[in-house]
Order: sequence, then C-alpha cells, then structure tokens
Amino acid sequence: MSVAAPTTHLPRGTEFLLWPPTIQPWGYRIVDKLFAHRVIPHGAPAVWPRGAEIAPRYMADGAEHGVEDFMERNCIAGLLVVRDGVIVLERYGLGLTEADRWSTMSTVKSMTAILVGAALHDGAIASLDDAVTRYVPRLLGTAYDGVSIRDVMTMASGVAWDETYTDPNSHVNLYSRSLGNRVPGGVLEILAGLKRAHPPGTVFNYNTGDTYLLGTCLRAAIGRPLADYMAERVWQPAGMEFDAFYTLESEAGQEIGGSRAGMALRDFGRFAQFVLDDGVIAGRRVVAEGYIEAAATPRFTVPANPRAPGVSGYGYSWWLGDGVMSALGFAGQRIDVFRGERLAVVTLAAFPQPQFIAGADERGRAEVAAFTRAVRSA
Repeated sequence: MSVAAPTTHLPRGTEFLLWPPTIQPWGYRIVDKLFAHRVIPHGAPAVWPRGAEIAPRYMADGAEHGVEDFMERNCIAGLLVVRDGVIVLERYGLGLTEADRWSTMSTVKSMTAILVGAALHDGAIASLDDAVTRYVPRLLGTAYDGVSIRDVMTMASGVAWDETYTDPNSHVNLYSRSLGNRVPGGVLEILAGLKRAHPPGTVFNYNTGDTYLLGTCLRAAIGRPLADYMAERVWQPAGMEFDAFYTLESEAGQEIGGSRAGMALRDFGRFAQFVLDDGVIAGRRVVAEGYIEAAATPRFTVPANPRAPGVSGYGYSWWLGDGVMSALGFAGQRIDVFRGERLAVVTLAAFPQPQFIAGADERGRAEVAAFTRAVRSA
C-alpha cells in the first residue's frame, strides 16, 4: 500500500489538442513536464533596448478597444511588439511570467525551416531538392518516396494527411497521442502508413507530419540534435535570455520540428528579430544568403481561412500576406514579421477550441489580425 503523499496531477499530454479552456493556460506553460524534451541552452543574454510604449487602438464588434481590452477579450498570455530593434510593448496575462516557456505550437515549424537555411549555409544540406529518403531511408517504398525537402517544407508532400484537431482519430491526433505516450519511432510509423493523394510538389495540404519529417531530415544532415544546433547557431549568438526546449518523440529521441516546443516571450521576439536581420547575428551570416527572401516568396496560394486571417500564400513553412511573414500556431500563437517595416509582433494565447466554445478560435484570430494592423499604424 502506498503512502498518501501530496502529488500534483498533470493534464494528459495525449489529449494536448483536445484540452478544455480550464486546462489550456496552465498546460501550455508546463509542456516540458508532459512530454520528453531536450533543452536549448541560452548563453549570455543580450541587452534589449526599450523605447516609448505604443498604445494601439483597434475596432472589433462595433467598438474601439485598447491593449487591456485586447488581452482580456482574447485569452492573451503574452504580447510583444518590437520596432527597429527596440521593444515598444510587452504584456503578460493568464499567469504567464517573463521566464515561463509557453508552448510554441506550430510557430516552431517556421523556426525549424529557418534552421534548414543555416544547414544550407553550412553545407550540411546540398539542395532543397534532395529526396527526404536520402536522409530518412526508413521511408523508402512509402508515399514519401520521391518527395523532396522543399516539398515537405511547403506542405506539398502529396501524402493523404488529416489535420482535423477536433477529430480524435485524425492523423494529427494519432501523432499527438504517440508523442504523449513517448513511443520510439511512433511518428515515422504513422508517416510510413500514409497513402499518396497527389504528386509531390503539386498540392498544398497543411501537414504537421511533413514538418516532423523535415526536422528528422535536418537532424540526419547536421549529425546532431536540433536543440544543440539551434543553441549553437541561433540561441546563444543571438543572446536569448532563457533556456528553451524542443519536445521529443520519445525519451532521448528525435526532436519534434513542427509543434509544442517551449520558449519565453522575449525569446520568441529575438527569433523574429533574427529573421528581420536576414539571418545575420552581429555581422556574421548564419542563414544562407537569399534564403529568408526565398522563404518569404509564396510557393502556393492558400484559400481564405478564418484560422489564418490576413494570409494569402505559403512559403518555406511561413504563412505569407501583405508584407508579412507569419508563423502561426494552434490556439492563437502567432509571430508576425514585417521585414519592410522592421516590425515584429508576437502574440501567445489560449483560444478556446470549437468543441467547447463555438467560434472563439476564429474570433480571437480575427481580433489578433485587427490589433496587429493597428500596431502597424501606431
């Protein structure tokens, strides 16, 4: 018989995409307690100057709102605005603190794609047209045979993948449960069992499995963990303030290149600044020359979608719109990079999902887009 010691109950990681609103703000702060993970260690933090605070106003539901309204109306946990390398707005909510690592959700897809640009610069990857099976031979003879790195980075592998978050039996939820159960090789088994739906490179279909495979290819190319490569190439040189982490598919296993990493708010912003600086840190080029511009060039036109307001195209794992590169993630995570304006806006959130509050996710995303438009004018 066990002793009745005090014990903390943790939410089930296997249900990560299906959590109710009561769990989201807590669960998104403790992802490293729920999944296997690997730390991205920080180095010496860089001083980040602060400027005069902006006070954008925006319209929603027929009324004008300010920053406080925006935080309260939309379950916002973190808000950061950086213009010309200077912080002009920083807010925290839902119990998030400066040092907490909030879940990146799929915004890390865009970050992993930037690391591919570093691997190109380093010569670890010869070409984006390399076949994924060159790096992951486990997928020879599957629907991924003949698929290139460029194809998976642009969500055009052509495999039949279901990204329906509310369906417990969709591919993305099978993937999520595999991560929650820490199954070694579990995600690759799911990918190996997929069918071919379209010729590679021809049809856009948002696919978290594709970005998992992108991270697996990158890991094979660089010959070491993604967390170590991110720390060496970006995290430490850019002066991030806090350790971050990649989640893993199993204990000591492959990093998840496309979802649920963890980072502090200002370090999200520093990564955005790295993109604004064209992949150069302190005068040293990290990302291949021209790669950021290529990432910001639409490879596919995407239909209007209330879950991605302001978006009209897709590049190298970045959503693209009017002058913006956007990293978008589940439940309201968003990094908007306006290269022409030297502006970045980061929003971290816990939008309730439709099975709990109908329309809340879409409404929140639309309001974030409206707020960001106001920031551009502030």
